[in-house]
Amino acid sequence: MREEVEKAVEVLKSGGIILYPTDTIWGIGCDATNEEAVQKVYQIKRRSEAKSLIVLVDSDVRLERTIEEVPVVAWDLIDFTEKPLTIIFDKPKGIAPSAVNDDNSIGIRITKDAFCQQVIRKINAPLISTSANKSGSKQANSFDMIDAEIKNSVDHIVNLRQDDKSMNQSSMIIKLDNSGLIKIIRE
Repeated sequence: MREEVEKAVEVLKSGGIILYPTDTIWGIGCDATNEEAVQKVYQIKRRSEAKSLIVLVDSDVRLERTIEEVPVVAWDLIDFTEKPLTIIFDKPKGIAPSAVNDDNSIGIRITKDAFCQQVIRKINAPLISTSANKSGSKQANSFDMIDAEIKNSVDHIVNLRQDDKSMNQSSMIIKLDNSGLIKIIRE
């Protein structure tokens, strides 16, 4: 895995795009602080900037560095939710402008995937993680379901878990405002 982490880090630090396994499904990703790279992700997905992207962080500490104020209830949700949880937070910091929603919010998940955690630590930045499919197309739950056009559009395909045929699930998504109000977006 170390070699794959190093390859991915090299690509990401140069502004490139990777196709990689996560703790949920395969993702298209880049350094979430790099505006040009984020624009490339939108182009690969043929996705409007009006549709937001998810960001992965490796730890509680990085979450606190990425959000102006993490509501107290978020920590309980993160600790007690059994399935991967993406929370839409208000007021992100240091994220590429086009990755941030019009209402100044962003979806963030603390990843439990060892590969993703190592990459995020080595690039010292959050990682964009959007499903590996064109906008409006069916989600690819395994590597072999990813469209060839997507595979040919990225700068590096991570050579890990490509043979895993298990049908992975997307994360649950909730919106959490600073008052503690919770809205379920996707179960």
